[in-house]
Amino acid sequence: MSKDLNKTMKQRIIVVQVLMVSLIFLMGAKSFDIQVFKAHELTQKAENDYARHVIVKGERGQILDRSMNKLATSIDAISITACPFKIKDPGVAARKLSKILNINAKKLQKTLSSQRMFAWVARRVSPNQASQIRQLNFTGIYFENDSKRFYPNRNLAAQVIGFTGADDSGLEGFEFKYNSVLEGSSLKVRVNRDGNGRILDLDKKKRAQLKGNSIVLTIDKKIQFLSEQTLEKTVKAHRAKSGMVLVMRPQTGEFLSIAHFPEFNPNNFKGYESAVFRNRAVTDAFEPGSAMKVFTAAAALEKGFTPKSIFFCENGTYKIGTFTINDTHPHDWLSINQIIKFSSNIGAVKIGETIGDKALYKYLAAFGFGDKTRVGSPGETSGILAPYRKWSRIDAGAISFGQGVSVSAIQLISGISAIANDGNLMKPMLVKKIISKNGEDLSVYHPETIRRVVSSKTAQQVKRMMSLVVKEEGTGIKASMEGYTVCGKTGTAQKALKNQKGYSKNKYISVFAGFAPQDNPELAVLVVIDEPRKQYYGGDVAAPAFKTIMAESFNYLNIPPEKTKHMIALLSTGEKN
Repeated sequence: MSKDLNKTMKQRIIVVQVLMVSLIFLMGAKSFDIQVFKAHELTQKAENDYARHVIVKGERGQILDRSMNKLATSIDAISITACPFKIKDPGVAARKLSKILNINAKKLQKTLSSQRMFAWVARRVSPNQASQIRQLNFTGIYFENDSKRFYPNRNLAAQVIGFTGADDSGLEGFEFKYNSVLEGSSLKVRVNRDGNGRILDLDKKKRAQLKGNSIVLTIDKKIQFLSEQTLEKTVKAHRAKSGMVLVMRPQTGEFLSIAHFPEFNPNNFKGYESAVFRNRAVTDAFEPGSAMKVFTAAAALEKGFTPKSIFFCENGTYKIGTFTINDTHPHDWLSINQIIKFSSNIGAVKIGETIGDKALYKYLAAFGFGDKTRVGSPGETSGILAPYRKWSRIDAGAISFGQGVSVSAIQLISGISAIANDGNLMKPMLVKKIISKNGEDLSVYHPETIRRVVSSKTAQQVKRMMSLVVKEEGTGIKASMEGYTVCGKTGTAQKALKNQKGYSKNKYISVFAGFAPQDNPELAVLVVIDEPRKQYYGGDVAAPAFKTIMAESFNYLNIPPEKTKHMIALLSTGEKN
């Protein structure tokens, strides 16, 4: 019995030994298979679980004013990511997150229901949204460092600068026009994650290396602010629909300000109607009214007339076919000087008839009307200046005093600046230079003369005419400034009716365009107020705003009064006043 038991035990031990050896052999074979034959496949799988390819996009370049003040920049922001594999209840998470983030709950639930280790939930959320999501304390929801476009001056120059969308690409203004310059480079990189699905190595250094170039504008932050402040007060005081102010250096064509009202905050552009986003100084055309008379006068002087050449102004009423042209105040004989000073429509018509349609068209086109200025801002209009061969007699008459022709604000101030700049038309400038992420100049833009429009003599004569407008009995007396000789021209244009012929009887555009000082103009300013109520003459509505902006800008730029210069000259020569 004992012998049989020993024999059985030995057999069992042998079986166990065989099984153990077989098991060890199988484990060794499996280990060999894993480590040798399947090593690459399994390594790849492990990497895929804790690593992924993402597109790293560099921070956008900045938009700066002429003094290198930030108008648009990028700041640190938070993006929300998820590890769907760790989210216990995707439905609840999606419902609560979508409510905070204002995104589609069903799409988010589908994303969070997957078995993936990583997913984007929302990019560049607001601090308030990030705070609310943190309070939810969801397992599997994480917060990653990112960057977000920020406009530190809020509404300042918003229509010029524009804004970016959710993907940080430009949608309006210079953000859109120069998107390829401003946007950072993109790079596809492999990043690692921890066990919770959080990105470990997507650091700021990579973004800094990919940062976009920056744009330096000609805009002066201070003058832009002064313009916007005065414009807002003017529009509200006259209960107008809207308004624009443009400030230019006549000798260079540089814009120091392009202001609009109503305005908007590009940090929260979704809270505004899209119509307010347009840079209307560039995109919209309007009939300039009597501001156009200075160009009609300039054409006459170039054709051989003098400032004292006289025209019969029909005592305030002049018929052209079935149409009647009226003056606000009746006059008989007026010189060109007086036609500009008193803003006689009939006088302008008589000038146009005398010099002829071809000459009038030639000089209006030379001043830039009917053609784009190519300032570089998106959506620019060319305005409307029909070929002179298509003009009827009433068309020619109306164009001579600013009706039947439409211009952009940027064209109008460029034309006025050509008079100030001794007859030379400059290309309007809004961009001074483009600089690299390291601050190196990549492209530098310089003032560019397009052409000489009128002679120096004609420009000087028109200047003197425009100075009469701002003196006693002139239509722009409210634009006069103590210590400076102001040259200007008022404009009051009836608005054309929409979708039908004729003009509105109670809707006007009020304009004042001018420059100062007369002898050496430092600034040109254009004020356009759309549909003011009660008062509507350019001399009453736009001229006071012109005066305020010019005076405050001169004070800021330390431009001394002309009388002070005169006194200094007397002292230096030893003469007595």
